[in-house]
Amino acid sequence: MRRINGTFLIALGIAGSIGSIAYPVFYSYPHRLDAARANRPAPAGTVNTRWGPLTAADRDLVVRVRLAGLWEIPAGQQAVERAPTKAVKEAGDHLVVGHNDLDKRVRIVAADLGIDVPNQPTAQQQGWLTELTAAQGKDYEQKFANLLRSAHGKVFATVAEVRATTGNSLIRQLASDANQTVLDHIAMLERPGDVDFDALALDAAKGLTASPTGPPPPTPGTSAASARPARPTGDPVLTSSPSALPTDGTVGTERPQPSDPEGVLR
Repeated sequence: MRRINGTFLIALGIAGSIGSIAYPVFYSYPHRLDAARANRPAPAGTVNTRWGPLTAADRDLVVRVRLAGLWEIPAGQQAVERAPTKAVKEAGDHLVVGHNDLDKRVRIVAADLGIDVPNQPTAQQQGWLTELTAAQGKDYEQKFANLLRSAHGKVFATVAEVRATTGNSLIRQLASDANQTVLDHIAMLERPGDVDFDALALDAAKGLTASPTGPPPPTPGTSAASARPARPTGDPVLTSSPSALPTDGTVGTERPQPSDPEGVLR
């Protein structure tokens, strides 16, 4: 009996020793990055919001998405109304419908986060619209494909970077929505076969950009002025949908209408 008790006490002691060594390891593993996160400085211009930190890169994405709609909706509507081929008309249709939907989402996010967004395209974007208006026939189709494909390629890279790094839940959702929309538009713009991929690669190597830097950090507790909706003029006949199922060569963008509890879209 004494031998059994002694053996039991030895085993118990060994188990206790192992537990005292293992417990800190197992406990600390889920929290191994807490200290690093606490000591890591936030990027310059970051402000805290109820949805997570809002960085300058996050705000820049909001501005870029808004600007994209401001010039690509009229560009797409122009293609629907005057492009000489069905494929270009379909690409324009997707631009109008996709950016009209995305503009609703970006205006809600901007209002919630207190980010002022522009109501006019940049001078460069207005210049592109002027180029398209002056072009005719095949020249129009080529300008339409390459100007818009280049712009989408630039914003696509920004969307991916922000989606991979942002800690703000509203920006994450906006980036996910923008990713689907932009990729769909890239596929539609490439379908007619007029994109000059060599020129795109050369342009990317130059590091050119089509959008300005983001606005300054918002003041906590304040709201931004509601932005005017970006939408087509008149009543153009459009056939695509931001919630359409994937078809050959396009990207599925199925998603519900955006939630707007604050009535930003009214």
